[in-house]
Amino acid sequence: MIKNKNIAVVVPSYKVSKHILQVINDIPKFINHVIVIDDKCPQNSGMIAESSDDKRVIVCYHEVNQGVGGAVVTGYKKAMELGADIVVKIDGDGQMDVNYMQQLIEPLIDGKADYTKGNRFADFKALRQMPKIRLLGNSGLSFLVKASSGYWNMMDPTNGYTAINKHALGELDLK
Repeated sequence: MIKNKNIAVVVPSYKVSKHILQVINDIPKFINHVIVIDDKCPQNSGMIAESSDDKRVIVCYHEVNQGVGGAVVTGYKKAMELGADIVVKIDGDGQMDVNYMQQLIEPLIDGKADYTKGNRFADFKALRQMPKIRLLGNSGLSFLVKASSGYWNMMDPTNGYTAINKHALGELDLK
């Protein structure tokens, strides 16, 4: 049951100043914490996030750009400090549909999974809206990941819309 879970959303933030407030506003109310990581953004997206009226927002600042991976690690560490049971990662540019967030975390709540990942290729309507060059790039990268890993049944391995439970998160080396 979602109401009994402490759920955090991690939002890496770099050059997303046009989108960050809308992303924050769209995050479902069942989320307890919205952790925005300003990854030394030249557009000051962290300060823009701080201007939100949403009391759930916590902004962490990087002194040096660490890339999306570094931003996610910072967000994961902050979520662990806040005692999060589940941590969802979304991008700050609004490309991830937060209406799917409950579906993404249900397998974690039900104890059926420790980690879940979105799949942009399952929604043909959304695929038609994706720029052709991005679709081509994602398809090519997906093929390369499948070929190099041997996980041919994995869909959309480049998708960053993910959720992880505290047990699995505790097993990661976040150093």
